[in-house]
Amino acid sequence: MDFAFFKEHTKKFIENLSIERNLSAHTLRAYASDLEQVELFWARANLKEKDKQLNFNEVIERYIVALFYKKLSKPSLARKLSSIRSFNKYLDGLGFKVTFDIKSPRIDRKLPATFSEQEIDQILDSITDEQLQSSFPQRDRAIMEVLYATGIRSSELSAMKLEDINFLEKTIKIMGKGKKERIVLFNESAEKKLKSYILQERRALLADIPDHGILFINHIGTQLTTRSIQRVCTRFRKCLPVDRPLTPHKLRHSFATHLLNHGANLRVVQELLGHNSLTTTEIYTYVSPMQLKELCATKHPLNKKDKRGKQKS
Repeated sequence: MDFAFFKEHTKKFIENLSIERNLSAHTLRAYASDLEQVELFWARANLKEKDKQLNFNEVIERYIVALFYKKLSKPSLARKLSSIRSFNKYLDGLGFKVTFDIKSPRIDRKLPATFSEQEIDQILDSITDEQLQSSFPQRDRAIMEVLYATGIRSSELSAMKLEDINFLEKTIKIMGKGKKERIVLFNESAEKKLKSYILQERRALLADIPDHGILFINHIGTQLTTRSIQRVCTRFRKCLPVDRPLTPHKLRHSFATHLLNHGANLRVVQELLGHNSLTTTEIYTYVSPMQLKELCATKHPLNKKDKRGKQKS
């Protein structure tokens, strides 16, 4: 495979990902960016090798070495290598055989950062409007309730429409990654705050503005961005006594962890989160220090007899 062939087929590959696999715009940009970096590296390498034009295998070998020297994080390096593998698999499907051996680095799985149930209660119930200092406190409270009650991503919340909510069944239809639909559930507390926002602030905002059906809107009636949703989380974080970031994804982590701590089935949590693989969901099955302490106190045979010392002669 030469440089011209690679350049032509990377564009076709991205088009194929968009049409055949229905990947999100964010994922498509990541694939395109990774392959554009390979293309740029190849072009520069060809300029240096005046007497020889490098082939794909030679370029990839040199590119991987260059990536290691850049000291990229393991997840970033793994993603770039995954993009190359996916492109190679696409070429293989077209009948072009390119063989190379690259191994992704082993990624250390970090435990997801979460907030305790007590901290979540404080976020949702104890912060006053005066503390929050928001122009739309009902909207912001509804956002926090829905994020924690459903475990959805900020991008999914941003795109949510009023018609997606079924208040009778307390369900919301979500369009997730890869344009896959799923149903999530919400509780009475979220229902109450959603209705307060919809019937008051949202109705007032749309008094003189066309309603496009988006649930969470800004002061001019347009869809909230994920960045705006993060700013809502930051406002709530400033009201807490803890000095830790509060993000939509941490609420998602907390949602999954708390469900599993209370005995929820792992596959049910997988479905609610919209994970394609159960392996992704399994990161939430770690045992917290508090659970370990409780487990040892109640299950360890040495602790089952609290009067054991008195039984000794």
